[in-house]
Amino acid sequence: MGTENQTYFTEFILLGLSSDLQTQTMLFIVFLIIYLLTVFGNLLIIVLIHTDSRLHTPMYFFLKNLSFTDLCFSTTIVPQMLFHLLVMRKTISFAGCSIQMIFFLVAGATESSLLAVMSYDRYVAVCKPLHYSTIMTQRVCVQLTIGSWASGTLVSLVDTTFTLCLSYHGQNIINHYFCEPPALLKLASEETYKAEMAIFTMGVVVLLGPLSVILFSYWNIICTVIQVQSGEGRFKIFSTCGSHFIVVVFFYGSTIFTYMRPISKKMNEGDKVISVFYSVITSMMNPFIYSLRNKDVKEAFRKVFGR
Repeated sequence: MGTENQTYFTEFILLGLSSDLQTQTMLFIVFLIIYLLTVFGNLLIIVLIHTDSRLHTPMYFFLKNLSFTDLCFSTTIVPQMLFHLLVMRKTISFAGCSIQMIFFLVAGATESSLLAVMSYDRYVAVCKPLHYSTIMTQRVCVQLTIGSWASGTLVSLVDTTFTLCLSYHGQNIINHYFCEPPALLKLASEETYKAEMAIFTMGVVVLLGPLSVILFSYWNIICTVIQVQSGEGRFKIFSTCGSHFIVVVFFYGSTIFTYMRPISKKMNEGDKVISVFYSVITSMMNPFIYSLRNKDVKEAFRKVFGR
C-alpha cells in the first residue's frame, strides 16, 4: 500500500447538496429562511410557555423542551451548511466533524424520545383524564425529560465511538452536507460491520422503541375518541393529537429510512434529500404546527405581544 494511502486526514471535504453555483445560491436563500423561521418559531414557543402561567402544564413543558432540542438540532447543522453554500472549498476539520456528529446525535435521539413522551402524555390526558394530574406530576415530567436527554447522550456516545474509532485514510470526500455516521462509514478504510451493527442497535433503541410507544398511544387514543359522543370533543382531541402525528410521520419516516437499512458504499442524491427532512425541515415545522393549531398558544401570544 502506498505511503499516501496511509495518511490520516485532518479534514474532510463535504460535497453538499449541489455543485451548481446557481442552485447553491437558491439553496442558500431557502435554507436561510428555514433557519430563521426555525430559530424564531422555537424561541417564541419557549418564551410564551415560560411567561404565560396558563401554559405551565405537562404538555407545554414537553413542548418547551422539544423546541429547545430543535434549536440545538438545527444550529448544529444549518449554519455550517449555509457557509458551505457560499464558499468553493467546503472543508471541515476532523475535530469539527466529530463535534458536529456528537451534538447532532444527542439532539436527534433526544427529540425521538421526547416525541414518544409527548404521545404518552396525550394518551394519559385522553384515555385516563381523571388520573392525569396524579400520573403526570411535575416530578414525573422532569424524570421523563432527563431520561430523554440521557438516552440521546447514550446513543451519541455509542454511535460516535464506533464511527470515529475506524481508520480514515485515502479518501476524505464526504458525499453529504454534514457529518453523519452513515455518510462517514462509507469512507472508512477498514471493516465497518461492528460500527454498522452498533448504529443499527441504537436505531432500534431510539427509533423503533419510541415509535412503538407512539403507536400504542395513538391506537388507544383512537379507540377512546370513537366512543366520544360529542362531535366537538372528537374534533378537539384529533386537532391536538393530529399536529403531533404530522411531526411523527416526517421525523420517524425519514430517520428510519436512513438508520434502519444496510449502509451501502454509495450515497445517492435521494439519501441526502431525505436527510433534509429530519435534520432541517422538522425543526422548523414543530413550533408552527403546534402553535398555529393551538388556541392556548395563540392566546398566550396575544397576551405577551398585545393585540
